[in-house]
Amino acid sequence: MSRTIIDVHVLQTVPPSNLNRDDTGTPKTAVYGGVRRARVSSQAWKRATRRAFQDLLDPDELGFRTRRVAELLAERINAAEPSLDGAAAVALATETLCAATGSKIEVPRRKAESAKKKGEPEPPPEASYLMFLSSRQIDGLARLAVAGADDIKAYLKVKENKDKARGIADTRHSVDIALFGRMVADSTDFNVDAAAQVAHAISVHQVENESDYFTAVDDQNEKAEESGAGMIGTVDFNSATLYRYAALDVDRLRDNLGVGSRPDQPLDEPVRRAVRAFLHGFVASMPTGKINTFGNHTLPEAVIVTLRSARPISYVSAFEEPVLAPLGCGGYLRGACAQLLAHVSDIEKAYEVSDDPSWVLRAGAATEPLAAVGTAVTISGLLDGVGDAVATRMAAQGLKGQGRPV
Repeated sequence: MSRTIIDVHVLQTVPPSNLNRDDTGTPKTAVYGGVRRARVSSQAWKRATRRAFQDLLDPDELGFRTRRVAELLAERINAAEPSLDGAAAVALATETLCAATGSKIEVPRRKAESAKKKGEPEPPPEASYLMFLSSRQIDGLARLAVAGADDIKAYLKVKENKDKARGIADTRHSVDIALFGRMVADSTDFNVDAAAQVAHAISVHQVENESDYFTAVDDQNEKAEESGAGMIGTVDFNSATLYRYAALDVDRLRDNLGVGSRPDQPLDEPVRRAVRAFLHGFVASMPTGKINTFGNHTLPEAVIVTLRSARPISYVSAFEEPVLAPLGCGGYLRGACAQLLAHVSDIEKAYEVSDDPSWVLRAGAATEPLAAVGTAVTISGLLDGVGDAVATRMAAQGLKGQGRPV
């Protein structure tokens, strides 16, 4: 049976900026094709994509990734049963989470010692690592905790109740968990394999980081003898035309999400909504590193989306030989589009994958070469076209009604 995989290729020009910096504050880079490239880590753009989901999806379709999960669950317990609040709600949350996930939830030793020295109340317990749970999973665990509130330890010793807790934590995954996965260090049974893969974005050309020397004036300093700057410093930056790539395994996404979250929805609706959110979020999002300093709010000049039937294909090799700016004028976008078109044509011909449907969203005369790659669309046309194609593919493969229950 053929697979359903979505490839997303993006060309985006970013002005002087510092989207993703290392431990020294310098923009991240990588050597590719023998030259230094600007780089934005996959983690940075996945974070930006997840943040974009807040405007694209309902809150109950999203999850929370936090070490302070006991406090979060305690709030839901209190909302479900107002008589359970404060320490009682936190204790219920802690016991329920330990049973549901097999993870340790306890007060961090350093925070406990610090609070004791200052004469402050003991801080709430935390997970030892970031825990990723969907909003629906947290609500389900809150209802379970309320049901066993009289003696939660005894309640969760009953196998049926403990199994129910574990089942709640491993069903009804949120869109962001289904897309980006979940790792539970203490209980690998709760791991969720990510449906989406995001590559590190790299510049299509050679880049050298630059440094900006800045000063700040003290508004309250009126003394002539102290006329110097109130603060001086430097901030590193670069500018680049980036190639960004992501692949989405729709089959795994379907398995992670399950099918049909409501009786009045088509069975493929959760997958369709997740696909649209991922495409829109990944294409239009921007990491927020030093955004107030540089205001680098650009959108991609070109987006190519292809629906594959076998395996993902990145086009990054189009830029193994770095794009060179034409003599007498600057700009890398036009050359990047030309190199990308040539590479796509060669790869698709050699591997006989030219029948895979593609959509092209582009802006500006420099991107004209890419018009031949696929169907021209706007952002709305892209989301509708890919969403409809995915639904058709799912139906043709006989996938409706399959998948994990929600």
